[in-house]
Amino acid sequence: MPSEETEVVVVGAGQAGVAMSEHLGVHGVPHVVLERHRIAERWRSERWDSLVANGPAWHDRFPGLEFSGVDPAAFASKEQVAEYFAAYAEKIGAPVRCGVEVTSVQKHEGRPGFRVETSEGSIDARYVVAATGPFQRPVIPPIVPDGAVPVQIHSSGYRNPEQLPDGAVLVVGAGSSGVQIADELRRSGRRVFLSVGPHDRPPREYRGRDFCWWLGVLGRWDAETPPQGAEHVTIAVSGARGGHTVDFRALAADGIELLGMTGSYDDGVLRFAPDLATNIALGDAKYLELLEAADAYVARNGLDLPAEPEAHVLGPDPQCVTEPRPELDLAGAGVTSIVWATGFAADYSWLEADAFDENGRPQHRRGVSPEPGVYFLGLPWLSRRGSSFIWGVWHDARYIADHITTQRGYLAHGAQGRPCAVPATTQKN
Repeated sequence: MPSEETEVVVVGAGQAGVAMSEHLGVHGVPHVVLERHRIAERWRSERWDSLVANGPAWHDRFPGLEFSGVDPAAFASKEQVAEYFAAYAEKIGAPVRCGVEVTSVQKHEGRPGFRVETSEGSIDARYVVAATGPFQRPVIPPIVPDGAVPVQIHSSGYRNPEQLPDGAVLVVGAGSSGVQIADELRRSGRRVFLSVGPHDRPPREYRGRDFCWWLGVLGRWDAETPPQGAEHVTIAVSGARGGHTVDFRALAADGIELLGMTGSYDDGVLRFAPDLATNIALGDAKYLELLEAADAYVARNGLDLPAEPEAHVLGPDPQCVTEPRPELDLAGAGVTSIVWATGFAADYSWLEADAFDENGRPQHRRGVSPEPGVYFLGLPWLSRRGSSFIWGVWHDARYIADHITTQRGYLAHGAQGRPCAVPATTQKN
């Protein structure tokens, strides 16, 4: 059976795939967006029930559409975020095909382009954009063996406290997911332990402005490379309950026992690294540094924003930090569940291309891979710090669409044997 043909196949219809479709459409590039489930499916079915966006609605959106029924300063629920992307795809007429799984992508032999095999047939394409993002395969470190506690679950499988059996819960990981899940479990009446690793914890709001605003005016969203050693450091920030600054001292005061990084397990006992105080202190230092940078910005620009000297006062460390527990007898502590908020790994097993390093990680420069015709979109630090935010992926998609359009111009010249202007629409972000 002959295969379908198009210029670009975009794999994935989350925020990255929808953004990619918009920019390709603006350039008039024929394309299809293939999604194995529904648009923005991970927001719908792979997040806990009470999740909201970590950025306010005025910030965490695409330029062409505001959230419907959400105050600009509020934090959209996961359902509202998913519906936003579905509405955006409809608004731009994105050629999204739901329920179509890409099983393999292989280079053509002796000619440009790729054969894209799907659950509904094959497609020949000149370009392929992997817009599946970084949250493809949940990672649970092989530390606690199966059966050691009644339930071990990744944060992507957690929905609400009622889902877990009665008893205490250990949450491993202190990024946004871990701290929000731990807080929700504690508020439900559970005894909660929280294993805390290295993290960044910005203020939710300072001097009347959200931290998203501060990172913008301070130019930090545009940082092109992470600080040395901070490529995978999590950000502890929350939009829950109207948004608040994550404060580990406050979590401890509410009854959550903080622990160091989870290390090893033996005969029912889980051991932790002696790094809790260091991790808390480093997070505090990043928090205070941002406040100081904001204060300097206010003074330098003469802004009328109320001072908040109390925000600089941290208070004493709780006893669980000054005298951290080195180990935990899970049964003795009544722990019946472990929630692993330990992140995800990428899965590009379907993409057969010379675009990965020896560890299977995508190689690219601003999403442009060394394999001609293959692009990546939706990855953290793809071009800058803001790449993992909704608005950031929109700008990354524009750059890739411009690159594809430029390459099409060169190919059109070669194919027709006459001068063909290379499109002059490339924009610097």
